[in-house]
Amino acid sequence: MSETDSIMENTVNTTLNRTQHTDSYREQFESLLHDSLGSGPSWLQPLRKEAFARFERLGFPTRNDEEWRFTDIRPITEQAFGRPTPSTIITAERVAQAPLGSVDCSTLVFVNGRYAPEFSTARALPAGVLVDSLATVLRTRPELLQPNHARQSDYANAPFAALNTAFLEDGAVVIVPSHTVIEEPIHLRFLSSASGYASVSHPRTIVVLGEGSQATILESYAGVKFDSDAADEVYFTNAVTEFFLGQSAVLDHYKLNRESTRAYHIATTQIELARDTNFTSHSITLGGSIVRNDINAGLRDSGIECTLNGLYIGRDRQLIDNHTSIDHAMPHCNSHEIYKGILNDRAKGVFNGKIFVRQDAQKTDAKQTNQTLLLSADAQINTKPQLEIFADDVKCTHGATIGQLSAEALFYLRTRGIGLDEARNLLTYAFANDIVSRIKVEPVRDELERALLSQLPTSK
Repeated sequence: MSETDSIMENTVNTTLNRTQHTDSYREQFESLLHDSLGSGPSWLQPLRKEAFARFERLGFPTRNDEEWRFTDIRPITEQAFGRPTPSTIITAERVAQAPLGSVDCSTLVFVNGRYAPEFSTARALPAGVLVDSLATVLRTRPELLQPNHARQSDYANAPFAALNTAFLEDGAVVIVPSHTVIEEPIHLRFLSSASGYASVSHPRTIVVLGEGSQATILESYAGVKFDSDAADEVYFTNAVTEFFLGQSAVLDHYKLNRESTRAYHIATTQIELARDTNFTSHSITLGGSIVRNDINAGLRDSGIECTLNGLYIGRDRQLIDNHTSIDHAMPHCNSHEIYKGILNDRAKGVFNGKIFVRQDAQKTDAKQTNQTLLLSADAQINTKPQLEIFADDVKCTHGATIGQLSAEALFYLRTRGIGLDEARNLLTYAFANDIVSRIKVEPVRDELERALLSQLPTSK
């Protein structure tokens, strides 16, 4: 085959991959428009149509796209997913047994992307705080949501965010008035069950904190078997979460991914921070077959503290991709980022962390670290820390380390009577616990520690 023929073949294959199964999504989209005709605020339908048109123009990304060159999503693009129907086979017992089912706080539960009030728990909250489903707010109090709340996640070059916006239908809304402190966390639980066929859900979460307010948001995703003997089924979660923090607001955010072993999870998190805000996020990925987390933080004013931490554990043939972007636009802002990965078997990991420091962002202090532990010869990690600095009075550092368990540490533990497998697990747990120990919500931290202990891989 000539070079020209090869280029032509790659171009044709790329075009086919980009357009694979878009007809199926169009049918679902037209059904959604018909179902919701006349409902919601006036800006909703035009926004949906605009986003779907953009998705059709973009198509699905391929490995020819720079931002996706290490992540092959053909298993997603080649699978036809249908819109889920309301699930009637998931019981309260199954919901309680799902990860983080024991956290005692205000909880919104969504099954296959749709609000499930029968499984949700309302606790007393300060006056004026709104915690409700997106579908309910769009129907009954649309004035609380501005069009830019649904536009903030830039889908111009992000096909999955565009697809989520096109199917903007349900999800969670949390609005905290100014100068309000919420002591207990608010738990947003997204549970999925394929129930016999491959389905896709597009949950949208919008969190707005007013000036001087404080809150803790727990966002979790998990698969639920409809039968104890049922095998994990294929489903696709395409989520978008948006945070808007007013001046001097403080938010702690925890995201836990324990999707089923055959599930696909693509998520976009958009963070918009005002002056003197403090935002901390911990992203923990333990489940899913293909997982992609895009986290974008915009530091739009001065005096902002932004922390993005993450832990991902991959085994078998999992692919876990974390893309982060922190945009320093104004002076006197600090950002801190630590992502740790543990990869075993034939698992693959991707970390791409970008820090932009614009010309006006003098006195920026930004630190980024990615550390990956490879526990088998077949595990792979592609890491790409990036700094783009256009200011001259800054302190910015970034670094990446990839390695195996320390032979000296293993030897030391074995001389103390600890077996080889136990020593490996002990060192692996200590590596992971550096992130888990930073979680302030005790029930969440305890459950994560138990999950780590139960599934810690051993070296091969």
